[in-house]
Amino acid sequence: MFTGIIQSVGRVAVAEPRGGDLRLVIDARDLAAKIEARRLAVGESVAVNGTCLTVIDPEEGHFSADVSRETLDLTTLGSLQVGDAVNLESALRAGDPLGGHLMSGHVDGQAQVLSLQRDARSLRVVFEVPEAFARFIAPKGSVGLDGISLTVNEVDGRRFGVNLIPHTVEVTTFGALREGQRVNLEVDPMARYLERLLAARC
Repeated sequence: MFTGIIQSVGRVAVAEPRGGDLRLVIDARDLAAKIEARRLAVGESVAVNGTCLTVIDPEEGHFSADVSRETLDLTTLGSLQVGDAVNLESALRAGDPLGGHLMSGHVDGQAQVLSLQRDARSLRVVFEVPEAFARFIAPKGSVGLDGISLTVNEVDGRRFGVNLIPHTVEVTTFGALREGQRVNLEVDPMARYLERLLAARC
């Protein structure tokens, strides 16, 4: 599990296609300096742009991870290039503060940036999601975008808006967000479970 509070921004060091899927090597030196060494050990989980990946071959602040075809189909990870910045968060531990909202790192799909507009010192962003995910997004609810826990401001059909405070812009990849960009979307897990429970009662 994750919280959606980004711990550092890393860089893609290697993006190597392997037999139909992908091997990524992430430069996570800043993250490694902030967390216990065992949190980047083999088998540990790290969210990369909101996608839960399993650490293999950790070495000198870098780690490798294999990205399956299923993950490539659902996320933006397949479009990553060497040098691209990525949001990083190590897995939540018992006793860690929960500053955002509980996230699994299991990406549902992608959202697209429709517009960006300055609002005082903040940045207001409107996203559009596929119809299948629109029902899971509610005003003042939570949503995960590229691993960042955000509060939904307003909803209009498939579109919803969020507000990025200066801190979020400064410490995540969203400082370089642009219109038309696609980001990884994780809806609030509680909304998914509620839909499943209600469907079972029908």
